[in-house]
Amino acid sequence: MNKQEFKEGIRDGFPICLGYISVSMAFGLTAVKSGMPIWSAILISLTNLTSAGQFAGTNLLLAQSSYIELMITTFIINIRYFLMSLSVSQKVDKEFGLKERLIASFGVTDEVFAVSMQRRSELTFSYMLGLILTPILGWTGGTIIGAVATSLLPASLTDAMGIALYGMFIAIIVPPAREHRSVLIAVILAIAASYAFTYLPVLSVFSGGWSVIIITVVVSALAAWLFPIPEEE
Repeated sequence: MNKQEFKEGIRDGFPICLGYISVSMAFGLTAVKSGMPIWSAILISLTNLTSAGQFAGTNLLLAQSSYIELMITTFIINIRYFLMSLSVSQKVDKEFGLKERLIASFGVTDEVFAVSMQRRSELTFSYMLGLILTPILGWTGGTIIGAVATSLLPASLTDAMGIALYGMFIAIIVPPAREHRSVLIAVILAIAASYAFTYLPVLSVFSGGWSVIIITVVVSALAAWLFPIPEEE
């Protein structure tokens, strides 16, 4: 263990930790208000560092969906981590064994990936351990705060805080949608498809889990076909 590398990882991961607290608080609030035990919400955050996939999976659990729906939905939502992990694996040093890769891969998120890829030197296990440790603590700690606060705060306040999740997704979608026509059209198609699956009798027979799976695959495939990225990019 290289203490200096570990400290650098903690330093670089601390801003991620702070950002995760607010979002995971919303998860803790939402999960407990929906009837999930506090310990269960905390355990999910501790073992799943996936944000959108975690929210979707929890909703399916609360809706008593099948394990097949749960598995396929979370797989599709989190499939991007395969590509991120492959990219990160190209920057690790020679001392990264299988055990170290498995530990580091658990903490690969969008933000951790971005920070690790910006590092100019090779990624050591000590650095990656520090980089993923603080986000994990922030995500789990925020969930604890949100879950416990549900039983302490007035219902009106917890209801208001519940919209934080939707605000986060809007903040993620709007900037790229304004800059890229392809993203805007993909968002519009997803909204239209979601509306159709909710209100059209022919499509409303599908459960929420299968609706998410079908919409994600169809809209992503359609967007990739309509807006291919040139090879030089």
